[in-house]
Amino acid sequence: MFSGIIEEAGEVVELQYDKTNLNISLRCSFTNELKIDQSVAHNGVCLTVIDIKNDVYTVTAVQETLDKSNLGLLQIGSKVNLERSMMLNERLDGHIVQGHVDQTAICTDVQLAQGSWYYSFSYKTTSQMKAQGYLTVEKGSIAVNGVSLTVVHSKPNSFSIAIIPYTYEHTNFNQITVGSVVNLEFDIIGKYVSRLLSERQR
Repeated sequence: MFSGIIEEAGEVVELQYDKTNLNISLRCSFTNELKIDQSVAHNGVCLTVIDIKNDVYTVTAVQETLDKSNLGLLQIGSKVNLERSMMLNERLDGHIVQGHVDQTAICTDVQLAQGSWYYSFSYKTTSQMKAQGYLTVEKGSIAVNGVSLTVVHSKPNSFSIAIIPYTYEHTNFNQITVGSVVNLEFDIIGKYVSRLLSERQR
């Protein structure tokens, strides 16, 4: 489990396909603290460390992950939001993030607003997806590329979020422009509520 508080934006140094799987090697400042089999969220996707060499570690993304996330679009030099799993004695500064990306979204607008930034995103939705909790609510929580954020201007298939300078500088939001593809994980509590309500209506 994660909190959506990004530790660092790591850099992709190697991409290698093994049949349909993609091995992603990254460099970050805490590589020497990692161990094999450890879980790390990459743009919100929970992946397992499979190899460590000096200051570079490697994880593997399977085809389903590549289909549902933006990891298949990574290039050498891409910045990836990284977060290690939570410890039970830590404060939950963000919200409950599972590291299971639901779908991707497209950035439709970026606005600078007196030192902060407003990003707008649109995503595909169906009645079935809404019944599963794939939706946003005003002032609710959403994970975008693994970052825990508060929703503003919630609409049926789009929403906006505000980014403060610290988040802009320490995550890959500074690389997101109109047309960029981002990962979404909707609020797990909202998913359970939506599922229970849909079961009652059957």
